Amino acid sequence: MERPTPKASSAETEPKLKIYFLPNLLTAGNLFCGFVALTKIVEAKLETGDFQQIKVALGFILLACIFDLFDGRVARMGGVESPFGREFDSLADLISFGAAPAFLVHRVVLKDVFEVHAELGWFIASIYLICGAFRLARFNCLAAQSPGGGSKDFLGFPIPSAAGLVASLTLLIIQLNEKDKSIGKWGFLLAGVLLFLSAMMVSTVKYPSFKSLGLRSTSTFTKALIAALLLGLVLVLQEKILFYVLPALFTLYLVYGFIRPRISGKVRREIEEDEEDEDESGSPSAH
Repeated sequence: MERPTPKASSAETEPKLKIYFLPNLLTAGNLFCGFVALTKIVEAKLETGDFQQIKVALGFILLACIFDLFDGRVARMGGVESPFGREFDSLADLISFGAAPAFLVHRVVLKDVFEVHAELGWFIASIYLICGAFRLARFNCLAAQSPGGGSKDFLGFPIPSAAGLVASLTLLIIQLNEKDKSIGKWGFLLAGVLLFLSAMMVSTVKYPSFKSLGLRSTSTFTKALIAALLLGLVLVLQEKILFYVLPALFTLYLVYGFIRPRISGKVRREIEEDEEDEDESGSPSAH
């Protein structure tokens, strides 16, 4: 008599969740920096004009940008991209580049500007956070729907770049007004920048992801030499020019999205692409 084939156990049929150590460790570093930044913003004693804790918070937001820059590249180098990595990265980004900058601008600027109607300050800060969450959700959906995991372009201004611009610009303003121990009228500029970046994140302006500029990329001798000289100049004169270089870089990237369609294809390829394997594709931060 023929015996019935036993059913496979649920453990055998359940799909295994792939979680890769190194890229997700970098993402965890991103999330940790976002949490520390929020903690330092809360601890800041702005009533006495002490911006030291705010500076530390800004430093951690910028450090989170560095972690976010490398987690996806490490994943692609090792061929260990996964849906878990993409979702984990988005959750970390929402804290480090969404909640932290929004809370920062509210604590430093909006709280005082809308002292009588505090709800307006909360509302403006929440717009940035909501737009950032929308931006991340849209990115994940487009990456999941794309056969290759995503294109080489970002749709809308990336939220890490938006947070980097807010953080570096705030750091510059604090540095310029350090003797006055206040943000001054520059606070209105920060509020305007926050709203503008909110709109840019959910816009349809396309930005290059610079995927091809990974850690395995090759480059011409001239490009490598210029990059090394610029890096050396920043390290040597960091106290004098670093406060200006960072906001300038993020602003250039923001403006590039607008002028990019008007640049010739040859110039665009020279700026955005480098020699690397043609089969590399996938989410810039999926691992």
